[in-house]
Order: sequence, then C-alpha cells, then structure tokens
Amino acid sequence: MKVIRVEDAVGQVLCHDMTQIIPGKVKDAVFRKGHVIEEEDIPVLLSIGKENIYVWEDVEGRLHENDAATRIKEASMGKNVAFSEIKEGKISFTAEIDGLYKIDKDLLKEINSVDQVIIASIHTNTPVRKGEKLAATRIIPLVIDEDKIEKVEKILQGRDLFEVVPYRNVSVGIVTTGSEIYKGRIKDAFGPVIKKKFAEYVAGEIDQVIVDDRLEMIEDAIKTFLGNGKDIVVCTGGMSVDPDDMTSTAIKNTGAEIVRYGAPSLPGAMFLMAYNGDREIMGLPGCVMYSKRTTFDLILPRVLAGDRITVDDMVSVGHGGLCLDCDVCRFPYCNFGK
Repeated sequence: MKVIRVEDAVGQVLCHDMTQIIPGKVKDAVFRKGHVIEEEDIPVLLSIGKENIYVWEDVEGRLHENDAATRIKEASMGKNVAFSEIKEGKISFTAEIDGLYKIDKDLLKEINSVDQVIIASIHTNTPVRKGEKLAATRIIPLVIDEDKIEKVEKILQGRDLFEVVPYRNVSVGIVTTGSEIYKGRIKDAFGPVIKKKFAEYVAGEIDQVIVDDRLEMIEDAIKTFLGNGKDIVVCTGGMSVDPDDMTSTAIKNTGAEIVRYGAPSLPGAMFLMAYNGDREIMGLPGCVMYSKRTTFDLILPRVLAGDRITVDDMVSVGHGGLCLDCDVCRFPYCNFGK
C-alpha cells in the first residue's frame, strides 16, 4: 500500500472499508473498498479522522484483508455452517440448522496462535438455532504476509474446526415416581416440564408412566420402556438421599452402567447419568421441576446430539456450573455450564 493525503486522493480507489462510528447510533462503512474518491468525499473522510488514505498496490507474497479472510473461511468451513459476505475485512459463520455447536478448542487455539490471525467463537456444546452466529474471522492488519495464511491452511488441512450437529429423532419414556402422585393426592407437575424441555430440541414420541415409591415398581417401569424400544428413559423424582427415595437404586438394578450419580453444578447436583447399551437413562432431582435451568439442561442437548456422556464430561461442568438464577434467563447464552 502507499499513503496519499486525502486532499490529493480524488480519483484514487480505496483498498479497504472506511468506518464511521456515531455512539449509540451507527457503526458502519461510510465508504466501501473499491470506492473511487470524489471531491465531495474529502470533507466526509476528514470528519471520520482520515487525513490520509491507503491505496492498494499488488505485491507478491502479501494478501489484502478480504482475500486473507476468504482463505481462512474456505479452510475452516464445517458441516451445517454458513457464512456471511465480507464486511470490513470480517466474515461471520452462522448455523444452517438447529443443533449443537461444536468447536475443537485446541485447534482454535493453534490457529489463533498464528500472528495477526483471529477466529472468535461462541462456546463449544452450545445449542444453537438456524441463522444464529457461531464465529467470525479476520486478520488484524489491512494486509498480511501470505505465508501466515498458508500456515493456517496447513493447520486446518484434513481437520474439522467446527460444525453444527443435528439432534437425533428419539422416543422417550418418562418414569415419574412418588406415592403422592401415584395415589392421586397431588397432580403431576414433572411430566409437562420434561416434555417442554425435550420440545426445545426435538419433536419425538414421549410416553409417561407414574409409579409408587417402591423399588421393584420403578425397576419394572424402566425395563418396560427399554423393552419397548425407547431411546431415552428419564426418571423424575426420588433422587435425594432420603431412605425412601429409590430411583437411583432402581436404575442400577436394571443392569445399567452408572456413569456418575452427582454433578458439580447447582441446581441439579443429584443428577444421575447411566447407560443401557447405547441408550441413556437419566435420573432427575426435584429441582428440574421448578428451577429455570439445571444440570439436566447442560446434559440434554449433548445427549440429543449423540454424545456419549463420560465421567470427565460430568465433572467438568463444575467450572461454570453455578446458575445465577437471573431474573431474565438467557440460557444458553450465559455463564452456566461454560
């Protein structure tokens, strides 16, 4: 690039967008890359603090910000991810479908370690809707040495940086425990909550059975759902340490593999994760019924996206595992579970 005084720039072609910022009103390009400067443009350029402009001169081994961002985009594009047009040297990535956003954090760090290159992203394992923004990329200067972009391309070769994983179409069985519900003393309030939470992600078949607080009755209900081919069994209630709470024992007695009973997150510490083969069994504590978000909300989208939950997954939720119970819930765009 070469520098020219604005007053001497009539007829020259801008090599980058010129941004105007009016606090609280606008932040946008007042002139776009490629604009041919005219006499009446000079006062506008001076008003946004541009006493000099840069004119692009094509030099071998150097890339303009737009060309660099395009190459990073082409190297990093993942499954079910769309991208925006270039604006002020930046390209944004958005979700093409509803699903679970995943990004390789180590790979992202490796790319961002390349000097003057950035990719900014939302957190991995965030549930997203079609059209929502996922990440954005640009370079720091207006021009960059091409070998830096080649380094990024080499890092990404044959590796997926990010993707949006679609949710599975699942059938669900809800086992609701509690003598007070089974005997008709109170109305079940757990079932509608669970159905609503599943409906945030999928529209599969959901059946529910209400059982007494008897061990063999809970066991039989779980086994019946599994025998009927349910993909997921959710057990609500009976997850505390009270002697008459039998749900965790019933899940174990079905022969399920208990991944972990107890999660370092609040609310929802008494959450239980288990597997019968490749089918999930989850034990939900009572807080799921009345708290806005709990451990269940952290695990459910991952289960629906096909992740097999591990002990490490469970213990890792402790960092960010304290829900602040905000007056206006913004989950998943908050600190909870991050």
